[in-house]
Amino acid sequence: MTTPSIGDDDPCPCGSKKTYRQCCSGLAGGASSHSDAKHASESLRKALEGHQFDSLEELQAFIADHTERRNARPLDEFHGLSPEQMHRLLHLPFASPDVAVIANAPEGGAAAPIARLFGLLAEAVGEQGLKPTATGNLPRALCREVARAYWDEKTYQDRMRFGAINSEPDFLELHVLRLTAELAGLIRKYRGRFRLTRDAHHMLTDSGLAAIYSRLFRIYVERFNWGYWDGYPDLPFIQSAFLFTLYLLARYGTTWRPHLFYEDAFLNAFPMLLDEVPPNDIIAPEQTLRSCYTWRALVHFAGFLGLAAVEPISGKLLCHDYRVKALPLLRETVRFPMLA
Repeated sequence: MTTPSIGDDDPCPCGSKKTYRQCCSGLAGGASSHSDAKHASESLRKALEGHQFDSLEELQAFIADHTERRNARPLDEFHGLSPEQMHRLLHLPFASPDVAVIANAPEGGAAAPIARLFGLLAEAVGEQGLKPTATGNLPRALCREVARAYWDEKTYQDRMRFGAINSEPDFLELHVLRLTAELAGLIRKYRGRFRLTRDAHHMLTDSGLAAIYSRLFRIYVERFNWGYWDGYPDLPFIQSAFLFTLYLLARYGTTWRPHLFYEDAFLNAFPMLLDEVPPNDIIAPEQTLRSCYTWRALVHFAGFLGLAAVEPISGKLLCHDYRVKALPLLRETVRFPMLA
């Protein structure tokens, strides 16, 4: 039997476990998001050269074996992860204990910025609740009070230079926390007031803010839209790859590194994302993707959830250069067996 090309019903060599027809067929000159599949197809084509097969079943077995071996091999661009491990990080982050174990109620979670904000809000809500504004937001006085408690005096004064807090969205961290807490079933509007839910009361009583942190963490990565923070293009893959960002921090974050190190690592792993950036006459796609990654994955995810310190190098509030280092809460929150 001569060596044929990949059949439509053969396993796709990209490792998706779909058939070639369902996955990468016909994408060889376009759809950049499947560029890795193009490399995989080329690898399989070379492996097939010179082979003779007596049956279709023998060919399919060869393809399956080749794909399995390729998917199990660590890749430099994935920083030691295999394609199969990367697939599980991206698509089964909470159900892949052989790749990542995400803890319930890490003790240090209570001190994370997102949890501290929830604690301040929960204290203000109390038993009586809070009456929302006409636009459905938290009261202005409450937002200002929480801001002073949340930020140190220097940060507070720096932030106020760009405008006072006149409504909840002016204090974006609190606004994002409130939206996430509602998605998490921790806060709701009931009888015209913001109130803590029964779940929130039980969790605070039984395990404190550590349990609240775990709930907020999961909802923040699974349901809250990270793009809500900023004006960048959608690029939802950055959020889908949250666990890869944490893997990079766990592997390299023991020392301070410039944010560019993590931008480089992410772009080298997923160069096809550049083609997902809408055209812009002023800013190059790579710069847009880099800036979006730093803000969403480092500042507004790893930093806001207390998993990494993300500090402006210049010391200025509006800064484009950061240094990044993993915090102890990262090790408490997620464990990567391959790094043990």
